[in-house]
Amino acid sequence: MAIIEEPLALPAGEPGPAVKPLGVFTRPRETTGLTTWLTTVDHKRIGIMYGAAAMFFLVIGGVAALLIRIQLATPNNTFLSGDAYNRIFTMHGTVMVFLVVMPIGAAFANYMMPIQVGARDVAFPRINAFSFWVFFLGGLMLNTSWFLGGGANGGWFNYAPNNGIAFSPSTGIDYWSIGLLIVGFGSLTGAINLITTVINLRAPGMSLMKMPVFVWMTLVTQFLLLFAIPVLTVAQLLLIFDRIFDANFFNVAQGADPLLWQHLFWVFGHPEVYLMILPAFGIVSEVIPTFARKPIFGYPFMVFSGVAIGFMGWGVWAHHMFVAGIGPLSVTAFSVATMFIAVPTGVKILNWMATLWGGRLILNTAMLFAIGLVTQFTIGGLSGVSHAIAPSDTQQTDTYYIVAHFHYVLFGGALFGFMSGLYFWWPKVFGHKLDEKIGKWNFWLMVVGFNVTFGPMHILGLQGMPRRMQTYDTVMGFNFWNMIATIGSFVLAVGTVLVLWNALVSYRRWKAAGSPNVGPDPWDGRTLEWSVQSPTPEHNFDESPAVTSLDDFWHRKYVEDENGQVRRVATGDELAQPGNPEGVHLPAPSYWPFVLAAALPIIGYGLIYNLWLIIPGALLVMTALYGWALEPADDLDLPDDHGHGGDDDDHDDGGPPGGAAEELETVQ
Repeated sequence: MAIIEEPLALPAGEPGPAVKPLGVFTRPRETTGLTTWLTTVDHKRIGIMYGAAAMFFLVIGGVAALLIRIQLATPNNTFLSGDAYNRIFTMHGTVMVFLVVMPIGAAFANYMMPIQVGARDVAFPRINAFSFWVFFLGGLMLNTSWFLGGGANGGWFNYAPNNGIAFSPSTGIDYWSIGLLIVGFGSLTGAINLITTVINLRAPGMSLMKMPVFVWMTLVTQFLLLFAIPVLTVAQLLLIFDRIFDANFFNVAQGADPLLWQHLFWVFGHPEVYLMILPAFGIVSEVIPTFARKPIFGYPFMVFSGVAIGFMGWGVWAHHMFVAGIGPLSVTAFSVATMFIAVPTGVKILNWMATLWGGRLILNTAMLFAIGLVTQFTIGGLSGVSHAIAPSDTQQTDTYYIVAHFHYVLFGGALFGFMSGLYFWWPKVFGHKLDEKIGKWNFWLMVVGFNVTFGPMHILGLQGMPRRMQTYDTVMGFNFWNMIATIGSFVLAVGTVLVLWNALVSYRRWKAAGSPNVGPDPWDGRTLEWSVQSPTPEHNFDESPAVTSLDDFWHRKYVEDENGQVRRVATGDELAQPGNPEGVHLPAPSYWPFVLAAALPIIGYGLIYNLWLIIPGALLVMTALYGWALEPADDLDLPDDHGHGGDDDDHDDGGPPGGAAEELETVQ
């Protein structure tokens, strides 16, 4: 059964009423209990689970970071052995990149992007659930290496030939390669799903240049994933064949070139940087206009600069390899490319500043974190441009200057942006705001702790302190700044934990006050998610919205009078959809995505320990695929006047099949 909608005529130049669904039905379903979370295909619940999983892995990665800083706080420290230190910094980097920053971006994309484009769900809800469970179970498998022989010990990049059996005979690298292979498969299927959603399920009238900036940055990110993940997958498969089946892809003794691994890893790894930061760019591009009380400055430039970053990100990978002997011509080409990619990033920074300039700023926690991203990422960007100068990069490579740079980009950039989005969209997800007083403590402790931790690392790097250094002698002169950085790391940890404390305190106060609803539009928002009830209903929209302009919801609330002055004609609460439709068709929950995802780690353990384990894993895969294929999408029994029973379609999104559609068929 397809969603039946009837287009309404829109007066010229006026924001139109929504397109009303006809003849659609749903069935009651349970909304509480563990089973509902294991079987859900609702994009909002999946987004919440991505966020919760990322917070879980953040604790693991954060504890590892504190252990590193304890070890480096004083010279000649024996707190950690050399082997333990190697495993901890390797797993810290791996967990933070693949299991924290990337899934937090996926959390916001899964929850907010379908609502912002006016869809009822993603294009393939069950594949969406499968993508999450593959990521989460793959991440758990990767971290079980802590208890089953120790984690990987070759750095988050695990250069060859150190990642071979000869130099890393334990199973840590096996867990690393197989775990990331599974996690990457989840990212790849998720990317296909979100790209299809943006292209096919936009609301009527929402052309590409009417999409919110966050949707654009999400779309660019998914395309980066679509093309980058297969490169990493190839590298991981080659490594697995080397380690488990005695192949010689990276075996120097058999004539292999270990630089092949570096090229494969960094062809993935540098687009990886941008697919981590672009979702945060999209978030602050929604937060800053909302709390500056003015539209984003230079919307087309914001969009095309993000697209340019996506394209140019493929041409800078070898600046990670300037000391690898790639030759002067290659060094020159990648130096120039590294300089040029700073231009579209600078465009974004200037446009954010222009949006802030002259605005009526509301400096709440979400806005503070957004401004924090702009400032901290600018510092990281400036230190990054210095790597375009080959002699400078040669001196800085493998020093703490590089550690400082990428933490300013990824923590000061990506995580500050995600914190801004957390405070911004929390009311939409849970129906109440986070406490602003605790939030500002959260912000300032993170800002101070972050800069005290990573600012000194620039100095340590310029003094010559190598990366991946377990300890140092007093005469090397690294004592003072290492102690300062360690103190800062604990301040940063307290600041980061405050967001969890804020969530708990705010929830208890909200329940104690009788669970008052914050309303659909607590921030006087600009985009479509603020037109639906808070928390967001399972079906998202009672009526599919018809879009006539960028920031369409804001234009429904404000008009320009004859004197050119903007005045409010309605509130968001007045325009919000009521949240009580007669019925909306949604896909049924399913446990098969979870079962299929659970089979992959079983195969992974079989590759590591006993190939016979692959057989039950493969049988479980076949069983899950068979059950998934034959399971009906729902168990609806439609009224007799429709002439048929349940629907076997996997998904009806409640919107048009394409963003440009102007007519939809009605029931015959």
